[in-house]
Amino acid sequence: MAKISVRLIPNASRSEIAGQEGSVWKIRLAAPPVDGKANAALIEFLAKILDLPKSSIEIIKGQTSKQKTLEIPGSLADIQATLGQQLT
Repeated sequence: MAKISVRLIPNASRSEIAGQEGSVWKIRLAAPPVDGKANAALIEFLAKILDLPKSSIEIIKGQTSKQKTLEIPGSLADIQATLGQQLT
């Protein structure tokens, strides 16, 4: 299991990987930060990109914050390489 740090930018026009600042991935989400919608959208977005089941991705820190730490199965290098290929 790898841990990655994410900074969410909710209410974007579309969901996308916006870049990386140090070890933190910036992700724009089309979902609003209301009633856990952004968290659900983040998990769904990452599961699709990483070709993983949604149930395998867990937010372990930052449930109500824009800064989140996620636990994802696989190697950190592989995950970062896949996310890097998605940069817009």
